[in-house]
Amino acid sequence: MKFLIFLGTVRDSTPPKPARLGQRVASACIECLVSRYSEHDIELIDALDYPVEPIFKPHFSYPKSKAPIALDELANKIASADGFIMISPEYNHSMSPALANLLNHFGSSLFAYKPSAIVTYSAGQWGGMRAAVGMRTFLSELGCLPVSAMIHVPKAQEIFSADGSIQAEGEQASWFDYFARSFNQLIWWAQAANDHKAVIDPHKVISDFKATPSDRNAP
Repeated sequence: MKFLIFLGTVRDSTPPKPARLGQRVASACIECLVSRYSEHDIELIDALDYPVEPIFKPHFSYPKSKAPIALDELANKIASADGFIMISPEYNHSMSPALANLLNHFGSSLFAYKPSAIVTYSAGQWGGMRAAVGMRTFLSELGCLPVSAMIHVPKAQEIFSADGSIQAEGEQASWFDYFARSFNQLIWWAQAANDHKAVIDPHKVISDFKATPSDRNAP
């Protein structure tokens, strides 16, 4: 199966350097996935690679073949993915605006009926857990319901080196076991969704929201 890891931060000017704190967390997640789940395809989607346009225009608002190439390519990757790992810092007790902005460029039908896993981090003691609470609602509305086990990394700059390796000798297995609680759930739900979609196409059972907001109104 294919899983996309969204790194939802664009801040590259704050300590620790040389690597962004979120980049360290993402690298650790990738290393865990590659070492323990090598049969699956993993790809990192970094919000820093998608500059914010002066005027917000989502991918689905463009006429066909007129969307920016980067958005078009990412839309295809989201559509072909089986699940998602969303990595976010905590800003004012909320998820990263950069992550929300990037995800808001795409219709929920691309994410729907696929699971997601929430990974948050912070330089302080709470590990971004308050941001994760809001992310549950956000991701559920996109249709990629988050699994129950979440990953929170407090004081991430003290745990991960610039390349994502664990700084404390001998603690990698413990951290990867912790990550695996979420990743095992993600993979189980992704496989279950794939198996059932092969029997019943959910997009035919419940039509995708494509026209007017009144389509979702009660009679």
